[in-house]
Amino acid sequence: MGFDKRKARVAVLMGGHSAEREVSLMSGNGVLQALLSKGIDAVAFDPAQTPWLALREQGITHAFIALHGRHGEDGTVQGALELMGIPYTGSGVMASAIAMDKHMTKRIWLAEGLSTPASIWLTPAQQTPQALTAIPQQLGLPLIVKPPHEGSSIGVSKVSHSDQLLAAIAVAKQSDPYVMCEAFIQGEEVTCPVLGEADNAFALPVVRIAAPDGAYDYQNKYFTDAVAYHCPSGLPKEEEQAIQAMSVAAYRALGCRGWGRADVMIRASDRQPFLLEMNTSPGMTSHSLVPMSAKAAGMAYADLCVRLLEDARLDSTMGASHA
Repeated sequence: MGFDKRKARVAVLMGGHSAEREVSLMSGNGVLQALLSKGIDAVAFDPAQTPWLALREQGITHAFIALHGRHGEDGTVQGALELMGIPYTGSGVMASAIAMDKHMTKRIWLAEGLSTPASIWLTPAQQTPQALTAIPQQLGLPLIVKPPHEGSSIGVSKVSHSDQLLAAIAVAKQSDPYVMCEAFIQGEEVTCPVLGEADNAFALPVVRIAAPDGAYDYQNKYFTDAVAYHCPSGLPKEEEQAIQAMSVAAYRALGCRGWGRADVMIRASDRQPFLLEMNTSPGMTSHSLVPMSAKAAGMAYADLCVRLLEDARLDSTMGASHA
């Protein structure tokens, strides 16, 4: 089902139940106003307040997913929309589910020969003081501890001394029973948005992130002006192009479509880039990086929203097209 502005009634999905609800509401309201400014019949839809089946009752023809985190970007909402036959923005069920799982994402990237920091996956049974003693030896210090199914730096800790590891794991476990320990990459953090699908996927300009003391955490991401963003990135041309190529390869490897954003660390010692994660429902707030990158490429915020909406589709229609 293609997108016809004259016949479309669009639900902008925002809010939800995840730890990123507040950010999602900011993203969703920004998208809603942008679509309305383009003459598109769009309404806000918060699944934390309204049953999913109300989408059908309201005559919704398309969904713009501005939900972040679990039950928004992890394949569950995509699956519900598939069952209702409502085309949606962004990646399909499988790519969304894989990208939300940092462990599975790494396994695919490593299989594809893409660079990502070394990591150790801990099940609940492996999170004992005895089992943790070898982790600093394997990954070195400092290291990063994170919940593998969360976004926006929620539950993430930097561990500089072995005696901090248990406390960091306790913080991560508040968000996820599983925990990932990851080698720390000392250097610059950048991000690279990708639009399109498969062979037609392409990268937007790289954004370089300069956070105070390297603390690019939840608070600094969304609620302060302490972080400096550079787009154009100021990186050497060859380095930016290499990161863009890596980001597109990472996006394609996961089977993403519509849009996404690869987060990358550049190691200071040798300028090697390392993939951290792929966001399949990136933020669209006033602090968000995809709109910033798109603007640098000459694409206004509202035009970006419309482009993403025009790419809305169902997995099932993809299957039909290949039949």
